[in-house]
Amino acid sequence: MGRRALLLLLLSFLAPWATIALRPALRALGSLHLPTNPTSLPAVAKNYSVLYFQQKVRGSGGFAVPGPTAGNRDPQSPGNGAYLEIHTPWCLGSVRFLAYIFQKVDHFGFNTVKTFNQRYLVADKYWKKNGGSILFYTGNEGDIIWFCNNTGFMWDVAEELKAMLVFAEHRYYGESLPFGDNSFKDSRHLNFLTSEQALADFAELIKHLKRTIPGAENQPVIAIGGSYGGMLAAWFRMKYPHMVVGALAASAPIWQFEDLVPCGVFMKIVTTDFRKSGPHCSESIRRSWDAINRLSNTGSGLQWLTGALHLCSPLTSQDIQHLKDWISETWVNLAMVDYPYASNFLQPLPAWPIKVVCQYLKNPNVSDSLLLQNIFQALNVYYNYSGQVKCLNISETATSSLGTLGWSYQACTEVVMPFCTNGVDDMFEPHSWNLKELSDDCFQQWGVRPRPSWITTMYGGKNISSHTNIVFSNGELDPWSGGGVTKDITDTLVAVTISEGAHHLDLRTKNALDPTSVLLARSLEVRHMKNWIRDFYDSAGKQH
Repeated sequence: MGRRALLLLLLSFLAPWATIALRPALRALGSLHLPTNPTSLPAVAKNYSVLYFQQKVRGSGGFAVPGPTAGNRDPQSPGNGAYLEIHTPWCLGSVRFLAYIFQKVDHFGFNTVKTFNQRYLVADKYWKKNGGSILFYTGNEGDIIWFCNNTGFMWDVAEELKAMLVFAEHRYYGESLPFGDNSFKDSRHLNFLTSEQALADFAELIKHLKRTIPGAENQPVIAIGGSYGGMLAAWFRMKYPHMVVGALAASAPIWQFEDLVPCGVFMKIVTTDFRKSGPHCSESIRRSWDAINRLSNTGSGLQWLTGALHLCSPLTSQDIQHLKDWISETWVNLAMVDYPYASNFLQPLPAWPIKVVCQYLKNPNVSDSLLLQNIFQALNVYYNYSGQVKCLNISETATSSLGTLGWSYQACTEVVMPFCTNGVDDMFEPHSWNLKELSDDCFQQWGVRPRPSWITTMYGGKNISSHTNIVFSNGELDPWSGGGVTKDITDTLVAVTISEGAHHLDLRTKNALDPTSVLLARSLEVRHMKNWIRDFYDSAGKQH
């Protein structure tokens, strides 16, 4: 993994894209969220009705929805507009409406009045006006429909918490584009893509919802998010404690900055996942890099590698680093989605996919050719578990519903996360963290240079004990846990550890194969949320 790409390898959860020509192995770290096929829906997804409401805009407080065609208009709809119903199998449960609110492009300046439409979803099936709550998903680097579809925990607990569910899309992602098609044109248009502006959007949206939805004004709001969204949920509670009574920050690496944690911790956890999943598994992967180097030294070796790995295109000597990065990214993705049941989050995968992969990597002390044939069998678990793929494309690890351009810009400005490998504590080729190289690449790509200290300056780094009511959940299998809060800081800044959990497993919908550790984690999370809600109403009662 290398250099500039090393940084971008980081965040999303996830994504095989990035605008900066980063190494694919690092693209997974280029987004905190995992890439997914937007056409592949979870098996538990249900049909629901999205009700679009077109309302006359009243200043910046109203919301406007472009909505479906006039042919879908219901002439019997009440109010100043019309409800437009479309059936789609996107989210879980029943969404009440999808809408847009006018947001200021710049919340912190006074010389521009430009606005844009921020998209959000509201579901109120189980919401109660008396004693209810609002669960607010702090959208991250992708289409909000995708996050709605992959955050089953909120739907599972809505009835118990009498909760309205709100999913807010992050600016510059999905359909919430401040400058439309020109949003990614240059750094001048991207200048308003920051976590601070996104948090201000969330605050304005909550004010709007409380002002426009009868019964919502005097209800407690809880922020919920995973990965970068989890970071936003925690930071939202820190910066806007008057807006949300608490936050659940799942798999949120808020300490993966500067030198708060060792730069090698992420890849070390990936390696540990493979080492514990099968005898000699990580060692086989570690030895595969030199085997690839030796086999690729000749034209006949390149031809053999192309065939042995069933690649779609012939390898050249210039492709070898790209090949190794693609393989590395595959191992990283597997670590993030090492779930206890079959899933289709990134690719169709079996339960505990790393254990399945490691069945092919039991013996590192074999010839180079046999080792690479075994590597192919392991890769095939990830790329062809369905048996439908005819060849492997080293330019793809998964299709993505996440933003590519936006995240590469954020990784070049404020979300600067150091990553490195040494080949000893991890199973990857050695690469050091090189901020100067990242800075030069970012300047060439976007005309900006990163500010690696800004996030810790803005949000406090490890000096956050003055804050309250945040639950940080982390799975021990998740590489991102290395940059997360894994020990209680105070009795109200609580760490929940999921021993058998990969990337924010607790936010996924409940499953019969969920390990006990995630069941306990969700129980604790709900208990804390109930306490926050109770304290809110107790305090409100004393004031009247």
